[in-house]
Amino acid sequence: MMGMAISSDSFEDGGRIPKRHGYKNENVSPALSFSGIPAGAKSLALIMDDPDAMKPAGKVWSHWIVWNMPPGTARIGEGSAPPAGAVQGTTDFGSTGYGGPAPPDAEHTYVFAVYALDAEIKLGESATKRQLEQAIRPHVMARAEMRGRYSPD
Repeated sequence: MMGMAISSDSFEDGGRIPKRHGYKNENVSPALSFSGIPAGAKSLALIMDDPDAMKPAGKVWSHWIVWNMPPGTARIGEGSAPPAGAVQGTTDFGSTGYGGPAPPDAEHTYVFAVYALDAEIKLGESATKRQLEQAIRPHVMARAEMRGRYSPD
């Protein structure tokens, strides 16, 4: 049986994220597809972050956090909101929803991780990535990730 996977029509795993997805450009979220969701999953969560921000920002920067997506979610279209019922948390930009790549210094690699969970998560939109990670820890059934690279304008 194939494991859970995340992919994108907008860029290849390990490839360059197009400029239109950048925070200082159009800030349009990329298309994401999910497959191999385990039977029994009750919800999906998504975290997009920038581990390379540790040097310039002093922390891993969160760009998009979403939870309580229905387990049957196969796709989030480019520039589309997550499906009904999903909650988007507060990113390190201080807002909810997608915040595109914005490296201040050099090319950074961004991680898009999807989690299959055995429960729905009880958090409000003010929740941060750290709070979401703590809440999902005991509920993760499977995890998949893909990476994309982005350079400053």
